[in-house]
Amino acid sequence: MASRVAISRASRIKTKLETALQAAVLEVEDVSHQHAGHAAVREMGGGAQETHFNVRIVSAQFQGQNLVKRHRMVYELLSDELQSGLHALSITAKTPKEAGVDDEA
Repeated sequence: MASRVAISRASRIKTKLETALQAAVLEVEDVSHQHAGHAAVREMGGGAQETHFNVRIVSAQFQGQNLVKRHRMVYELLSDELQSGLHALSITAKTPKEAGVDDEA
């Protein structure tokens, strides 16, 4: 019998964003523990387990895109996560030039 390994939401978020946006920098921070007592989290079935994240992403694909469009790109990529328990996402989305990152490395 094959064993099933559950992949964390944080890992799924990281994989989706890295792949689709070819991120030069990607930080995914699970801050769910800070929201365990919030009513919306309790309504979702208990404690805060992978429901709130801070994401910092640097991608050349953000070039020429305003902040709203950048956030929409991220939300679209994570739409299935948002429909399956991801409650809140704080996004910092910059181009390599804005972040002072050399994307030629």
